[in-house]
Amino acid sequence: MSLQTRLMTAVIGFVSLILVIVAVITSATLGATLERQLDEKIGQYATQLSYIVDDFPSNIATAEDVLAGKTAQEPGLLFAVSNQAGTSGVVLNNPGNAVGSGPDTLTSTQLAQIESALHGARNATVAIDGVGSYRVVVVTAPRTGATIVAGLPRDEIQNQLTTLLTVIVLATLGGLILLALTTAITIRVSLRPLRAVAATATRVANQQLDRGEVQITERVPASEADPRTETGLVGASLNKLLDHVNSSLAARQKNEERMRRFVADASHELRTPLASIRGYSELSLRALSQQQGPAAIEGTTTSLERIQAQSLRMTRLVEDLLLLARLDEGRELVYGTVDLTQLALEGLSDARPTAVDHRWSIDVPDEPIVVLGDAGRMHQVVANLLANARTHTPAGTEITLSVSREGDDAVLRVHDDGPGIDPSVRDELFARFARADTSRARQTGGTGLGLAIAKAIVEGHGGRITVQSEPGDTTFTVRIPVTPGAPAAED
Repeated sequence: MSLQTRLMTAVIGFVSLILVIVAVITSATLGATLERQLDEKIGQYATQLSYIVDDFPSNIATAEDVLAGKTAQEPGLLFAVSNQAGTSGVVLNNPGNAVGSGPDTLTSTQLAQIESALHGARNATVAIDGVGSYRVVVVTAPRTGATIVAGLPRDEIQNQLTTLLTVIVLATLGGLILLALTTAITIRVSLRPLRAVAATATRVANQQLDRGEVQITERVPASEADPRTETGLVGASLNKLLDHVNSSLAARQKNEERMRRFVADASHELRTPLASIRGYSELSLRALSQQQGPAAIEGTTTSLERIQAQSLRMTRLVEDLLLLARLDEGRELVYGTVDLTQLALEGLSDARPTAVDHRWSIDVPDEPIVVLGDAGRMHQVVANLLANARTHTPAGTEITLSVSREGDDAVLRVHDDGPGIDPSVRDELFARFARADTSRARQTGGTGLGLAIAKAIVEGHGGRITVQSEPGDTTFTVRIPVTPGAPAAED
């Protein structure tokens, strides 16, 4: 059963129950009111008839005698009297029907039915055979003590109640039909945003999201995604979810592309030393097999030296990759107190001999700036930043290393006045194997892991590394909290 059907069934059923209860209460109230008014009217007739009975000289008058010569003003008036003459009764069927024109005389059976219905009560409702349903009232004549029974038919009450119930039933049926139509239209319009949500979700479900570049463009229309309504809020929430999924899929695609590029770059970096090792090993074997003596020994020694050099290069690459993996898991850092001022002085001293054609300068405060961190890894950050500045700037470039404290952060900057960083690679500068030279020539840089390692180490210390670059002004900035909250110092 659909939600619309359940809602309509619940609403119509509940309203129908209310209308039935109202009809029953209304009918009962109206019936009781009409019965009370009829009792009052009958009581007036009974009182008048009791006075007429008292006017007779003897207590032997029958109902016919009492009404003789009297004109009945109420059609269907029932009159019975019980005295020394016995019990007698008549019913006037027509308005103005006098006794002489032939009123209907009640039989003993009919009189017994009246007596049984009253059974000591002042008024009662009685069904009289051949006459109909009557409301009767009994009184006693004040002077003669005769028992007077007067009654009027209940046909008018029943007709009014029947008319009322007919009107109520017809009005209820019409109202329920109108309610059903109104409810159906209202529910259908109200549930339209949910249908839009279902349609959007179906279209998204039919898209291929498990491979390739994916972009979810389907959205619930803005007119059906009004967050101010309950159903519209569902549409707005779905749109928000789809935005999040779309961003996640884009990030997944970007990660996949980065992983493919990473695998390609790693394969390229490893292929060169492996090819060199294979070539020199084959050369050594050929030299040993073709010639003997000092020349063969010299050639073999040279090949082994090259093999060793390429093995060391490959070892450094693997160690860098292993370091990045461990830093990603947060397992590599060993914390202690680190003097960044001393670290900067040592780093610059190590870098200066590697590029004597550059101009080197340092700016450190007189007081040491101490942070909590891994001294060896922080030294690696300084060395990588200085090596990056040295490698990618021409001779004569001035490289400045500075250390300062800004608020709760220790700040280390490496500045150079070289040509700057190509804007096309600036966003990927800290990615693994990121290099401006796509040919990956050894003369223009290393493996492309130096800045990625520096970023991983800095973030492992709870800090951040940024770069600002334009021609003649490039600055790498490292910020490390002086008292980080996450790591604890190790002895």
